[in-house]
Amino acid sequence: MQTENKHFMEQSTLQNGVQVATRELPKAQSVAIGIFMDVGSRDEAEYQAGIAHALEHMVFKGTDKLDVHQLAESLDDLGGNANAFTSRERTCFHIHVLYEDWQKALALLSDMLLHPALPEDEWLREREVIFSEMSMVDDNPDEWVYDQHLSQVFAGHTMGKPVLGSRETLSSFSTQDLREYLNANYRGGNVLIAAAGRIQHQDLMAEVEQSAWGNTVSKQQKNRQAPIMCSGKHEMPRQMEQAQVVASWASVNVTSPEKPIAWIGNQLLGGSMSSILFREIREKRGLAYSIGSHLSTYTDTGLLSISCSTMPEQLEPCLDVLQQTIADVCQKIPAGMVQRAQRQLTVQFRMGMDSVEGAMLQLGALLDEDKLYSPLEWVDKVNAVLEEQVQLWLKRQLETDSLWTIATPEAEV
Repeated sequence: MQTENKHFMEQSTLQNGVQVATRELPKAQSVAIGIFMDVGSRDEAEYQAGIAHALEHMVFKGTDKLDVHQLAESLDDLGGNANAFTSRERTCFHIHVLYEDWQKALALLSDMLLHPALPEDEWLREREVIFSEMSMVDDNPDEWVYDQHLSQVFAGHTMGKPVLGSRETLSSFSTQDLREYLNANYRGGNVLIAAAGRIQHQDLMAEVEQSAWGNTVSKQQKNRQAPIMCSGKHEMPRQMEQAQVVASWASVNVTSPEKPIAWIGNQLLGGSMSSILFREIREKRGLAYSIGSHLSTYTDTGLLSISCSTMPEQLEPCLDVLQQTIADVCQKIPAGMVQRAQRQLTVQFRMGMDSVEGAMLQLGALLDEDKLYSPLEWVDKVNAVLEEQVQLWLKRQLETDSLWTIATPEAEV
């Protein structure tokens, strides 16, 4: 068994619900800070589609005290890096700096979110940047097909809409709309301030308590309805060189006790160069350049997905081999595959412990889970999984209804 201090992190909650969490790494030379919001694209009304991602861009456009250029210079002067991301269930603003600068970094991040300028002229410019981002997704067949796939998997549900929203909804937003959404959602119990590195919990708590975070209140209550996964087969033509295939099965949610089994099952199925799908379809038969599987876990659902890119003339034999390989996996996992997957996951968890940013991002899971396991505790759980558990899980997953999206190049006229 691996050994690690089970109190590998500390956690506190302010009276208004704001959570504060730290992972102290006393030998590190840096600190990573993340301000997580328990809000994502699935929480947006139809007319708000893309507003969380728009705010991800706009909070970097200045504060009440600093214009856009002064804010950029202040962030750059810290010498680290600042960034943000928006997903279907989460928004995060994060920064990585030297340990002696973490108070300045936290103050800047907090000012960006508590007192954003949101200037109208910057929004009109940044909206064009997001339109360009949408065009980049459209130009990337992998991303475009996956977005189309999710819209079919979760048809009629907010989980299926693109995180970026649409040109129509973005064109309708005013900066007042952005401000109202931020003030209603990025406050109070929706907030987790997490830090990892050379930092002590009581010091972070002292800074947060002295800030305005403790006076904020979330005005918008989330009303998440669990999506129902659709099944079937969807074919669509598109101007591109290769055929794209994505298939998904309903899978574990983010708090499922079966997660270690699911990680192993996904890893051996299509998670590496030694995985079953990679060997059978690419290495043995040369039917595809890109082939793999991945897990997506959400609050109330999850997906096990397989994606593949192949030449149009190889599509049919590729699909035949893919479906046969899936059927074979349901009957028997090749010898040694579970042990290899366990080893690969162990390496990933242990090597991830060297990353200050990785440790900070792991703390973000506190918005989903009451108890957070350390990386070495996850290693123990992964290595305690039995081969028959993985076999049963894969059979149960892959023999249920699925949804297949197949995009093929348009026929030349």
